[in-house]
Amino acid sequence: MIKKLSKILLIIIGIILLLVAGFVLWLSINEFKPEPVTNVDIEVNSRVGKISPYEGQTISVVSWNIGYGGLGKNADFFMDGGEDVVSYDRDGVTSNLVGVYKTLFEDDSSASIFMLQEVDKDSGRTYGIDECQYLGIYNSTYAMNYSCPYVPFPLPPIGKVNSGLLTTSLYEIDHADRISLPCPFSWPVSTANLKRCLLVSYMPVQDSDKQLVIVNLHLEAYDDGEGKIAQTKQLREFIQAEYEKGNYVIAGGDFNQIFPGGLDKYPNEHTDLWEPGIISEDIMPEGWTLAYDTQTPTCRLLNQAYDPDDADDTQYYVIDGFILSPNVKLNSVNTLDEGFTYSDHNPVRLEVTLKY
Repeated sequence: MIKKLSKILLIIIGIILLLVAGFVLWLSINEFKPEPVTNVDIEVNSRVGKISPYEGQTISVVSWNIGYGGLGKNADFFMDGGEDVVSYDRDGVTSNLVGVYKTLFEDDSSASIFMLQEVDKDSGRTYGIDECQYLGIYNSTYAMNYSCPYVPFPLPPIGKVNSGLLTTSLYEIDHADRISLPCPFSWPVSTANLKRCLLVSYMPVQDSDKQLVIVNLHLEAYDDGEGKIAQTKQLREFIQAEYEKGNYVIAGGDFNQIFPGGLDKYPNEHTDLWEPGIISEDIMPEGWTLAYDTQTPTCRLLNQAYDPDDADDTQYYVIDGFILSPNVKLNSVNTLDEGFTYSDHNPVRLEVTLKY
């Protein structure tokens, strides 16, 4: 009897192992493996035309990690010490997207270029909503940085994910590229993990052969730190090369690294839950500008639903901002306090002029 039970148990274990191996094989076959450089399609919805290089014309840019419409004020997240995988039903996601839309395109934050991160297309966590179509109302480019047919963790699992970076601009976009960044995860974890990238949109400058290069980014979050370092190094090399071509460069987004002074303003009391990297003052050569605002936090920890009155457990960060090439003059940068209503990030608004 014992031998028979042992045999049955071994058969069951064998079947389970076979199913797990088959699932990993399926993920491996379907793993998102983008090329180092991929040309990105441009959705043309605006006819404003080229950017003028003349002194005095203000170019306004807003960067916002919208948290795929699923990380608003009521959300927590399992990777930040919370419990939830999905915090909102379809109506809740739609409501957050409406709030994001109004903030970007109808309120005082309105700008001429928008750089958005964590924008979903056909994902289970956002009920198949095409957020790119919803928010890409001007000339738009989109690059996937997370695509997996089924993310098997945690329990309940995340499921199908397609998400990425969206840039939408009133100005003409000549062409755009997806530039792959180093991935710090090895197989089999890599099969269901993010493949970070830069979304680079080239906008022609009137009466010149120069271009305004808009680099939309979302660097590594949940690595041991080496991923962020390698990705930041590649970012630095890329934007320096574009500047040396004579172009204007604005790189911005979610760096997942604290800007100078951010840690002084918002000390990290929850390093056991999540610890972002640190951006050094000398991240770029002399003449480049780090543009950020520490007066208002750009991000909150998702260990619990947002409660600004809970000083002990509410953790803030300044991890969103911009890098400007020496031929781009910073006029202002400020974080818009949206109270983390629609996302776990606040939008950051930049105003610059191009030097000539």
